[in-house]
Amino acid sequence: MVKHKTIANEEAVVAPLNGQVIRLEDVPDPTFAQKMIGDGIAIKPVDGIVVAPIDGEIVQLFPTKHAIGLQGESGLEILIHIGLETVALGGEGFEAHVKQGDQVKAGDPLITFDLDFIKEKAASHITPIVITNSNDFEIYHTTDEKEVVAGKTALLEVRVNDKETTSSKTTTKATDRPQYSAEAEDIVAAVGGLDNIDAATHCVTRLRFALADEDKVDKNALENMGIVKGTFSANGQYQVVIGQGTVDKVYNAMVSEAGVSEATKEDVKAAGGKKQNALQRAIKTLADIFIPILPAIVTAGLLLGLNNILVNPIFSEQSIIEMYPSWAGVADMINIIASTAFTFLPALIGWSAVRQFGGNPLLGIVLGLILVHPALMPASDFAQAVIAGDAPTWNVFGFDVNMMGYQGQVLPVLVAAWVLAKIEIWLKKRVLDSLQLLVVAPIALLVTGFLSFILIGPVTFTIGNWITEGIVTIFDFAPIIGGLVYGAFYAPLVITGMHHTFLAVDFQLIASTGSTLLWPVVALSNIAQGSAVFAMFLAAKDEKLKGLAGTSGVSAWLGVTEPAMFGVNLRYKYPFYAAIIGTAIAGAFISVQQVLASSVGVGGIPAFLSIQQSSWIAFFIGMAIVIVVPFVITFIIAKRKLK
Repeated sequence: MVKHKTIANEEAVVAPLNGQVIRLEDVPDPTFAQKMIGDGIAIKPVDGIVVAPIDGEIVQLFPTKHAIGLQGESGLEILIHIGLETVALGGEGFEAHVKQGDQVKAGDPLITFDLDFIKEKAASHITPIVITNSNDFEIYHTTDEKEVVAGKTALLEVRVNDKETTSSKTTTKATDRPQYSAEAEDIVAAVGGLDNIDAATHCVTRLRFALADEDKVDKNALENMGIVKGTFSANGQYQVVIGQGTVDKVYNAMVSEAGVSEATKEDVKAAGGKKQNALQRAIKTLADIFIPILPAIVTAGLLLGLNNILVNPIFSEQSIIEMYPSWAGVADMINIIASTAFTFLPALIGWSAVRQFGGNPLLGIVLGLILVHPALMPASDFAQAVIAGDAPTWNVFGFDVNMMGYQGQVLPVLVAAWVLAKIEIWLKKRVLDSLQLLVVAPIALLVTGFLSFILIGPVTFTIGNWITEGIVTIFDFAPIIGGLVYGAFYAPLVITGMHHTFLAVDFQLIASTGSTLLWPVVALSNIAQGSAVFAMFLAAKDEKLKGLAGTSGVSAWLGVTEPAMFGVNLRYKYPFYAAIIGTAIAGAFISVQQVLASSVGVGGIPAFLSIQQSSWIAFFIGMAIVIVVPFVITFIIAKRKLK
């Protein structure tokens, strides 16, 4: 057990949670990844217990209990922010065991939370631990452990910064006005004035605005304010990062002095949602459906790649299972494990979609399984059966209904899930509580099932085929243009969130043709962003930038580009443009070479495992392009600019 120590101007910070250590730069939230409110570390918790990381005082406990601030005996200030975007939960799933002003010892319980609930409802359960007065303290040692134990593992060791620094706290003139009144008025003016603010609230670190027109924001004015540590826009909200302990005072001054109307988190979220157009709302809905099932799909893609290595002749004229027959059973088992996620894809989508549409997700699973029932002929075989004249059908009151399954299909289950959720919600409002178990689910599934086989399935299956044929035709007719355009626009689509819509297109292509020509370009785009940020790592002289660039580059090459894009490349712009140029060139090349992926996998260096073996050489050449071109362009420009 590690004893907590406070020696003179040093302080040891023990882990406040059990879990996996994550670099702060890799947290998928720019407020933390860009260290706007301070340096620190993050933990991906394995249970729902938060303990005190230091001896000290509870200086802030947010009303929603998703974040807590402590001050140590040395003056060290620590913020523990449980999960990301958890303020929107309104305190549900959290229970506090301390109150503001309490004295605690390292290891004392602070908060317990429902981890499964947070995983399901929040943007992420990753928990940042931030030194909010990093100007006054420096981290001189970070744990090397990958897994930490709450109250025991020494997570960080910090000491008072001997260098002269400007206090991070903003001072205000002594007047009768509330503290931060002038700053509040400046912020309101910089976001476009009162007339441009539809609603405003705050969380533990930032002000959140729903603005009528974000183009009116004077970003330079905001970022030149000493009190503002960063700004960004997300999900229809413009967010101004202030920091723990100060943001609530600034917000109170905005309400009392600047004329801003007080609003709840729900008010701002609703106002931000209204500001999004129908396309943006549709894209967000698709993202919310597909992101939760992505781990299963990526895992399946990796395992299918491993199976391809075992069953195809790669290293010699014979495959591994032909040279070593004892591996045949292993390969077959891997194939079953890997293909399950794709075979029962409608069940995964049904669960996620019905949950998103407000229904019972378990009914969504059942709906998805109905569409792939073994008694139904798979769609891939049904077309041939129609030609042969022996396609199975049901006779329903004189009408023939195709007994066709929708294995691997996306559109049929998406539309059916929406119908199921709406029927369920409608019935719940009208059926007595005592009868709901006997009435709601049976009627909802029965009606949706009939509609799926008679109308929804055939219509959406046809639309899906049209989409597939259209994309394939474009790439067959002008592959160089198709690859160039998709390669150039994919990274900008990531910024808007529209890239998630193409995941559904990938699934549709795989279901219809057995492969996708779009996903290989996605994998190269991720590598390109990593290459550009690695060039920044080598060219930069600032240690903070080097650290951020190095870790985010590794993440990008392993398929997670947000830290690289939002933390470095977009900030300096030219690395982002260099990555786009490299991806466009490589996308054109691999499209001409007809590189195909048999599944969706890890969109980075391991991506070749999901690429069809016959396309490996062309894909590796594409990888070389996105490694070299963005790196060289970025490095040359960075050497000139980063002086």
